[in-house]
Amino acid sequence: MAPSSIAANNAAPLTIEAKRQLTAPCGLDCFNCDMHEHNITPALRSAFAQRLGRSPEEIACPGCRASGGCRLAWSSCATLACANEHGVEFCSECASFPCAKLAPTADGADRYPHNYKVFNLAKIAAKGFEAWATDDADETRRMYFRGKLVVGQGPLVPE
Repeated sequence: MAPSSIAANNAAPLTIEAKRQLTAPCGLDCFNCDMHEHNITPALRSAFAQRLGRSPEEIACPGCRASGGCRLAWSSCATLACANEHGVEFCSECASFPCAKLAPTADGADRYPHNYKVFNLAKIAAKGFEAWATDDADETRRMYFRGKLVVGQGPLVPE
């Protein structure tokens, strides 16, 4: 997983405004996603092209705001549309937050990071976007995807 400060393709570090545009309304940090066009490797591009039945050129994702949804789902996103309809940048700014679109389910929990998204939204609401993007986003992703849950302590990440 490429760190958000310097993309895998050795591009310049992302600005806060770029990170803002690359953070989904639901709280996913697209700028840290392995599928993002600045982070994707040729091997991952090829593997996902085969898995999704798409050409490798179609696979890299510019972020949900730019593409209208997540490339992994390959469809429009009702949450993105809802945020646009409500005139909010992030779901945590909506009077209905948290709503059913962000509700977790056991079905797919191993593939869809619903609690991760809501945690990010809570951090953005508490600290502000810039502080979250600068101080927390990378570590939260690392803990979520590499950590092991210890009841009462949260995730612990092996060294």
